[in-house]
Amino acid sequence: MEKGKKRVAFYTLGCKLNFSETSTIARQFAEMGYERVSADSEADVYVINTCSVTEHADKKCRQAIRKFITKSPNAKVAVVGCYAQLKPDEIAEIDGVDFVLGTADKFNLPYVIRDENDKENVKVYSCDIDTVSDFFPAYSTGDRTRSFLKVQDGCDYHCSYCTIPLARGKSRNMPIEKIIEQAEAIARQNVKEIILTGVNTGDFGKSTGETFLQLIQRLDRVQGIERFRISSIEPNLITPEIVDFVASSKKFLPHFHIPLQSGSNRILGLMRRRYRRELFAERIDMIRSKIPDAFFGVDVIVGFPGETDDDFIDAYRFIEQVEPSFLHIFPYSVRPNTPAAGYEGKVDAKVLKQRVTKLTELSDSLHENFYLKHLGQVRKVLVESSRKGELMFGFTDNYIKVGIPYDRSLAGKILDVKLVSLNSKGFVEGQIKNVKKNNH
Repeated sequence: MEKGKKRVAFYTLGCKLNFSETSTIARQFAEMGYERVSADSEADVYVINTCSVTEHADKKCRQAIRKFITKSPNAKVAVVGCYAQLKPDEIAEIDGVDFVLGTADKFNLPYVIRDENDKENVKVYSCDIDTVSDFFPAYSTGDRTRSFLKVQDGCDYHCSYCTIPLARGKSRNMPIEKIIEQAEAIARQNVKEIILTGVNTGDFGKSTGETFLQLIQRLDRVQGIERFRISSIEPNLITPEIVDFVASSKKFLPHFHIPLQSGSNRILGLMRRRYRRELFAERIDMIRSKIPDAFFGVDVIVGFPGETDDDFIDAYRFIEQVEPSFLHIFPYSVRPNTPAAGYEGKVDAKVLKQRVTKLTELSDSLHENFYLKHLGQVRKVLVESSRKGELMFGFTDNYIKVGIPYDRSLAGKILDVKLVSLNSKGFVEGQIKNVKKNNH
């Protein structure tokens, strides 16, 4: 620790978008002379970037806030993110919180703290979400292998269960050329892989008259970045042109994260989703016809109000039939100020738990089958630097976790690795086929 420097620590909950934004706020603090320390250290300022996607997320936010207040009672504690936007007064009532900044103000945090020395009153900088129109660029740093690049924010879809439009505002983005500048800045740090993040990534272009296809075509030409992944993209926004481009690109990887939310058309209607399950299945088939080895991560909400046993069985069988590679399972959580909060037919907690268990078992089976299907292949793996026992890990282009013997010199390299066998701990044991001397 440098003597005399003020220390700032960050704690981030929720999505990868939050992580990219925390990194950007951290760089602002660094420019103002702060030293960044770990969240376990004592600091002069603690910044908690919050999530509010479920009641459990709200609870974790409150626990984190109280933890840091206890750790350093004299530190300034600032809370930003979705929970801060949605429930600023609730946070302000926690004794020890100094600043609560909503969506419009969170990127002004270092300047707010610099200019405000009064610790007697909580300063709440929340806002009317309807007035939020600026796009704040963000990307994550600190990882040798990958960076999360924010390309879009907000959402114009008003699904009946979701508070994200209330927390982040309308869909918006920067012009493509500005995003290219960000990607080039990431490339200068010798990062090999970029994950494109946003609330509704495929909706890119709403505020600039551009398209998501134009964005990925332009990113594909960025020098120094070897791999791109597309994070969550709505099924109705996946076009044949996007699929054809990813299939032909050497940089965009065969990895799709697509929200389904329910395999029941009746429940999809109650959720106010913009598609029926037939469209979802058609999009999966379209991708597989062009990219046979593609990985599909799929979001599913379980126990939505009104979901009967028949609805769940119907949804389960649909998912079984579509055969995604992995399921991200979310038990339904009531969110205030959403239409679904007033829906009848609340699912019993015991039934909800049983359904989550059944879907988790299905996901484990699908994930294992996807891994087994690729054994014997040689695929490119981006090796991460962290060591676990005698192994180090990385992911193939199609998101298979691979373990290889630890060798510090391989960190950050993209290697040809043969997928040998499935380990009982849920990863594939790999055998390195080559190490290019100029791959660094």
